[in-house]
Amino acid sequence: MSSRHIQAGWIIGALPVLFLAFDTLGKLLTLPPVVQGSARLGYAESAIFGLGLIELVCLAAYLMPRTAVLGAVLLTGFLGGAVATHVRVGDPLFSHILFPVYVGVLIWGALFLRDARLRALVPVRQQ
Repeated sequence: MSSRHIQAGWIIGALPVLFLAFDTLGKLLTLPPVVQGSARLGYAESAIFGLGLIELVCLAAYLMPRTAVLGAVLLTGFLGGAVATHVRVGDPLFSHILFPVYVGVLIWGALFLRDARLRALVPVRQQ
């Protein structure tokens, strides 16, 4: 693939990274809106900082080229927990339940464009 694909991968990947970085920061600082939102989802205030640390580690692994695939796998698990949480509380499907899925698709799509190893593992065939 060309350098345009790699550039597109970094541009597409910026959106979920910015969202996750903002989410991580809110959890690490235990901002009042994050505490309120987490309480609505059934999480104790004492769990928020730990979730932020886990998210930070996953995001850092994704941002380093050598561990990007591992980071994407870890973030997929983290986002799966978010899906399960939104299902459990009965949130709307497209705006809440599937939002972490959208983020995951952007993470993996960006990585697919950037990483030749992943493209070799999951080849897309053209007719």
